[in-house]
Amino acid sequence: MREIVLDTETTGFDPENGDRIVEIGAIELMRHVPTDNVFHEYIDPERAMPQEAFEVHGLGDDFLRGKPKFAALGQKFLDFVGDAKLVIHNAAFDMKFLNAELRWMGLPQIPYDRAIDTLDIARRRFPGSPASLDALCRRFGIDNSARTLHGALLDSEILAEVYLELIGGRQPDFALSTSGSSAAGAIEVENWTPPPRPRALASRISAQERDAHATFVNKLGEDALWPK
Repeated sequence: MREIVLDTETTGFDPENGDRIVEIGAIELMRHVPTDNVFHEYIDPERAMPQEAFEVHGLGDDFLRGKPKFAALGQKFLDFVGDAKLVIHNAAFDMKFLNAELRWMGLPQIPYDRAIDTLDIARRRFPGSPASLDALCRRFGIDNSARTLHGALLDSEILAEVYLELIGGRQPDFALSTSGSSAAGAIEVENWTPPPRPRALASRISAQERDAHATFVNKLGEDALWPK
C-alpha cells in the first residue's frame, strides 16, 4: 500500500482571492514505512508575500524570486503522487490549494476522497482535545524541536510519525476500526505477511543445552511424546 504524506505552505488562506502555494513537501510511505522517495519544491507565487504568511513560514519575496512557478511543476507533482492516498493534516486546506493550482493549469484535479485527514482522525480519537500537529507531537512524544517555523517537508516528516501513531503504530488494523472499516473512513490495510528470510537465523541453543535436553527426554521413557 502506497501513501503520500503531504504538506503545503501558502501566501494566505484562499486561492480564489489570489493566494498561491509557495512550498510543497511530500514523502512516500510503503506499508506505512517512509522510503527515500521525496518531492520537495519551493515555488514562486508570482505575487508579494503578506507579512502574516511570512511570519508563519519565513518564506519571503527575495528567497522565492527565481524559484520555479507551479506551472512548471504541476505535472511532475501529479506524476509523483500517482494514484496514492494523500495523508494531510487539515486536508481541506491543502486540497483546495492543490486543486486550484492544477485547475489553472488545465490538469486533472485530485478527488477529495483520496485524502486521509489526520486532523479528522485525531478529533475522532481524542474528542475535545487539541489536535494541532504540535499538540499531537506532545501527546505521542514525537520530537518537533526543529519546527520553529512551518516548513512543508519538515512538517510532512513529522506528520508521518503522527499518522503512524494515530492509526495504531506498526499494526494499524488494531486501531480505529469499527465493523471492519476505518473510523476515518479512508484507511485501507492490505493483507500482508513478511517474506521468508533469505538465510535462517543461527540457533541460539548451545551444544550443552541440546545434550541436557536429550538426556531429559530419554528419562521420560518410551511413551513420551517428544521422541515421537
